[in-house]
Amino acid sequence: MFSPFSVSPNAPSTPTVLPDTDAARVEALRAAMPAEGLFAEKAWRWSPKPFPLAPLTVKHLEALGNRLARFQRASNSIYHRSRKGTLPSWIAEVLDRGKPADLLEVAHDPGLHDAVPGVIRPDLVLTEEGFALTELDSVPGGIGLTAWLGAAYAAIDPDGGDAIVGKADGMVEGFRSLLSADKGADIVISRESGDYRPEMEWLAGKLGDSWSVVSAEGYQPSGRAVYRFFELFDLPNLPGMLDLGKAQARGELELTAPFKPWFEEKAWSAIFWLRPLRQVWRRELRDSHWRRLQKIIPYSWLVNPEPIADHAVIPRLEIQDFSELKSFSQTERDLVLKISGFSELAWGSRSVNIGSDQSQEEWASAVDGAISTWDRSPWVLQEFRKGRLVRHPFWNEARGEIEILEGRVRLCPYYFIDAANRKRIRLGGVLATICPADKKILHGMSEAILVPCAIDPDGY
Repeated sequence: MFSPFSVSPNAPSTPTVLPDTDAARVEALRAAMPAEGLFAEKAWRWSPKPFPLAPLTVKHLEALGNRLARFQRASNSIYHRSRKGTLPSWIAEVLDRGKPADLLEVAHDPGLHDAVPGVIRPDLVLTEEGFALTELDSVPGGIGLTAWLGAAYAAIDPDGGDAIVGKADGMVEGFRSLLSADKGADIVISRESGDYRPEMEWLAGKLGDSWSVVSAEGYQPSGRAVYRFFELFDLPNLPGMLDLGKAQARGELELTAPFKPWFEEKAWSAIFWLRPLRQVWRRELRDSHWRRLQKIIPYSWLVNPEPIADHAVIPRLEIQDFSELKSFSQTERDLVLKISGFSELAWGSRSVNIGSDQSQEEWASAVDGAISTWDRSPWVLQEFRKGRLVRHPFWNEARGEIEILEGRVRLCPYYFIDAANRKRIRLGGVLATICPADKKILHGMSEAILVPCAIDPDGY
């Protein structure tokens, strides 16, 4: 693999001659990498080719953007209806657990009632049946990386990169559309999210002089539009940041994502599947969208230790108490356990426990931990969906040759909601993370291949 920091500072951004071999393509990509890198101290395996997706697969991804935007709006509506009392109050109560009162005060301001995140990025596992949506992120990393990869692979494509999903500039123009930015825009990033600062600085450079990357620590609003690149659990380390949310609520500041912590909760996958709310979701989403989302959102549960009726069982698990999960056999543990949100453990797969990949003791400990934090930090249990096997070329640095990796892939499409027309949702690009087949958790590890996706009639 190549390090993002093994590049000459004077490297050109595009090759002057189109490379005609796989090895030359990898070398051209390496040479085009920004001298400052894209991820702090991160590396990955390089491939001479983008990940191929069939035209029908790309069509499904394009349609998914509108469905997920509807899902975000429906979630927002359900949350507010719960607080108002027209839906069960426990929904908002669970989503508000562990959140500081001053954050909730801002989040509940009437001026933010309809505000939703401008970026939607699902984590999709490519399965034999299609996709499995394991997470929905409204403050995602990888935007600058995916933008650079799209442009870099388009530059070495003899066909001009037309097949790259979103085209060479789709991510940059999609991000630009998030904010009207008449007076410029600030990408406000915290130390906690500092690993992503290099990619956002590269992106700001492509957006133009009116865009800046600034530190959240000590930031003072100046009337410029703001892209929030920090998680809300980080607010105690960022004094004064709530003033941004207050200014947005007063209409003085254009900002995304809004200071609404319920959008950063994985609990929505479980709330989506609750049978008592089925008709609510169908009305909020429209029946056709509800049915299609049912196919891709794995069945999920909130790990609620409160007792249920003696004659009742937890749906599909056929148990009466989540503590009974500890005695499940390995074959019964095709389950994923993870914290819902508002925690430093809620991103980067830090809290993810895959039952079938753990010993009985490790799994039991994870279950106990999830049960013990219900009153302040809920956890989610989700059916595990296995990714399909794919084959993709990569450059083996040790051997100096191209090899084929058999692995499983996570697709991350980036959808941008246009500030000028909120009904316009743009698919800017798709990042593929191809991990070795023996890895259950699919994320940007050093053994993974990271590439943009391209339309290919012979693709997946």
